[in-house]
Amino acid sequence: MWAIYKRELKAYFYSPLAYVLTGIYTLALSLNFLLPIYGVVGPVRTLFGVVVYSFSMLLALILPILTMKVFADEKKNGTEVLLMTSPNSVPSIVMGKYLAAFTVYMLMIAVTGMYPIIIAITGKLNVASMLTSYIGYILMGAFFVAFGVFTSSLTENSIVSAVLGSLGLFLVWIVHNFLDVLTGRALNVAKWISFFERFRKFIYGIIGLRDFIFFFSLIGVFLALTMIVVEKKRWSQG
Repeated sequence: MWAIYKRELKAYFYSPLAYVLTGIYTLALSLNFLLPIYGVVGPVRTLFGVVVYSFSMLLALILPILTMKVFADEKKNGTEVLLMTSPNSVPSIVMGKYLAAFTVYMLMIAVTGMYPIIIAITGKLNVASMLTSYIGYILMGAFFVAFGVFTSSLTENSIVSAVLGSLGLFLVWIVHNFLDVLTGRALNVAKWISFFERFRKFIYGIIGLRDFIFFFSLIGVFLALTMIVVEKKRWSQG
């Protein structure tokens, strides 16, 4: 697993994709941090959580692009047969690739460490809210990466993989935006499946065991589905 992890991580650093996506993400986040955000008015200590929440949809676009080549480009690069016939187990292949992409995502998050410092200098920083916001952001991003790895395993075209990943996450975002018009059981179901709604709890400092279980379950499910897809491809190669 670690050999695959190192190979994949090295590939990210030798490719301009990770740098371009990190640059776009940081620039967009910086501009919205400095400019008024959707007319929000409130204490400066709440600004960090508001910014990262408002940019959660951008993350849903960037991470599927980051992971689009994880499996989709193996055949084009001529490494699919070698990968599928290697002595590495399918779980080690999937986890190695997933952890490499997740590491790049964590580096993207590390860049945002400047914003709490700015808030602390210019106003009163709510440390607890900041920490829970980061925890929620990491969990949601970890799921987005897992979902992107899964969609990459479904196709041999990296562009199709990125589109599938972004569309899948965008559909849940649409459901989330209809929460105000739903009632009764429909509202409860929509809130349950909306990872954006669960992420919002973290921003307000609300940490619940159910939300951790929800995100870890989603990550586990999509990594397991990826393993099934890769295992099927391995059998077809054999």
